[in-house]
Amino acid sequence: MQNRISSFPPIIDETSKILILGSIPGVKSLEKQQYYAHPQNKFWKIIFELFNEDFTDDYEERINILKKNHIALWDVIDSCERKGSLDSEIKNEEANQIEELLEQYPDITAIFCNGGKSYKNLQKVLGKNFKTPIILMPSTSPLHTVSFEKKLEDWKSILNFL
Repeated sequence: MQNRISSFPPIIDETSKILILGSIPGVKSLEKQQYYAHPQNKFWKIIFELFNEDFTDDYEERINILKKNHIALWDVIDSCERKGSLDSEIKNEEANQIEELLEQYPDITAIFCNGGKSYKNLQKVLGKNFKTPIILMPSTSPLHTVSFEKKLEDWKSILNFL
């Protein structure tokens, strides 16, 4: 039996306009209790590039950059069993209450899924005809071997919703 792991609470406030959803934190993120803590994950580098911010490892400052730019962050999966960090190893998953979150924060105008697993799971949770746009983004994981430049170019579509 594998250990059951759980997601973090959402990072969101009343000014949030877009919601970025991952699948569930990886091993390094769980150890540090921080979203996207693996040093090879490009999520934070992409965020800082998008908003022309000076890169920092300070987690509180990273969260402040998200909030300043009206970005909310959460995971589609609330808890699951998983060995390691691979999405393909996820078993017995339970979904987060995404629809309830969106009802509580009605100013969210678009949802961006960080990778295929979050996108597929979100469509199961919300359905394919959900009124808020749901956009699949290339995973920022180091296992998704698209170049940083290509990932950044694709992620720039966030700016159209802010």
